[in-house]
Amino acid sequence: MQMAGMLLGGIIWGIWGDKKGRLSVLFGSITLYSISNFANAFVASTDVYALLRFLAGIGLAGELGAAVTLISETMPKELRGYGTTIVASVGVTGAVAAFIVGDLFSWQTAYIVGGILGFLLLILRIRMFESGMYKKIEKENISKGNFLKLFTSKDRFLRYINCIAIGLPIWFVVGVLITLSPEFGKILNVQGNIIAGKSVMFTYIGLIGGDLASGLLSQLLKSRKKIVMVFIVLTALFIAAYLFSNKVSTAYFYILCLLLGFSIGYWAVFVTIASEQFGTNLRSTVTTTVPNFIRGSVVPITVLFELLRGPLGMIYSAFTIGFICIIIALISLNKLKESYGKDLNYIEQI
Repeated sequence: MQMAGMLLGGIIWGIWGDKKGRLSVLFGSITLYSISNFANAFVASTDVYALLRFLAGIGLAGELGAAVTLISETMPKELRGYGTTIVASVGVTGAVAAFIVGDLFSWQTAYIVGGILGFLLLILRIRMFESGMYKKIEKENISKGNFLKLFTSKDRFLRYINCIAIGLPIWFVVGVLITLSPEFGKILNVQGNIIAGKSVMFTYIGLIGGDLASGLLSQLLKSRKKIVMVFIVLTALFIAAYLFSNKVSTAYFYILCLLLGFSIGYWAVFVTIASEQFGTNLRSTVTTTVPNFIRGSVVPITVLFELLRGPLGMIYSAFTIGFICIIIALISLNKLKESYGKDLNYIEQI
C-alpha cells in the first residue's frame, strides 16, 4: 500500500512542483507523511493501517525529488553535486535510525517518533526560499509539469526511461537480496540465523558511505557517468559474491550486505543525473517520478524472480535477474549525456 502511494504520489508531487513551485511540495509532502505516520500509532484495524500507509506513501514520494530539484536550481552548477549528495546521504540514515528505534521500542512508539521527526523537519525548512529559476517561469504562459509530454517526444521519452533504468540494480539488491536475506542465508548455509532488519540496517549503513563516496568522486572527477558506471560494476561483483558464498559466518554475511549497500550507493548521483537531464518546466516532474518509479520496479523484479525461482532455483533466479538489471543499467547509462556542470537555466520546448 505504501509503494502504491509512492508511485501515485511521485506523479502528483512532480507535476505540482512544476506548476506550483518546489517549496509547496516540500511542505505538503512532509506534512502528509508526518500526520500519517503519527496516526499509524493509534490504529485499531488493518484496513485503517493500510490506508494510512497509502497516504504516507503519497507524502514520502514528494520530498526527495523536490529537495534535489531545489538544490540543483539554487546552487552553483559546479557545486550542486555536493548538495544533492548531502541530502541523499542524510536521508538514508533514517532507515538505520528506524531499525534502532523499532528494535528498542514498540511499533506504536516507533510511529510516534517518526511522526514527530517529520514535524521537526518541517519547522527546520520554514526559512527556505523558492528556486530563482522556477520563479522566472512561474508566471510565463508555457507548459509546466505536463507528465504526458514525457511520452510524446522520442528524445524526451528515451532520456526519461534511461534515467529510470540506471537505478534498476539498486532496487534489485534491496527488494530481492536484502529483503529475502533470511531465506538466502538458509540456502547458502550461513552459520547462524540472518535477521532481515539487520541486513537492511547494514545495507543502509553501506549505502550512506556509497552515497557520500559516489557524490564526492563525481565532483572531483567532474563526471556523473563514470562514477555511476564504476558503482554498477561494483554492484555486479558484490551480487556474485553474495549469491555464491557458502557456509560463511553471520558476520561475513552482514559484511556482504554492507558492501552491497556501498555499491548501490550511487542513489544521490542517480537522482542528480535525472534532475540535470530536463528543463525547468519539467524538472520537478522528472526528478520526483524517477526515484519513485524505480522503487516501483521492485514489483516486476520480484514477480520475475518468483517465476524463475521454480525452474532455476533461488540462487540462479536471483543471479539471472541481477545480471539483466546490470546490463540494462549500463546500456541506459551509455545513452545518457554527461550532465556534470550543465547549465540548468532553460526550458523544454514542448
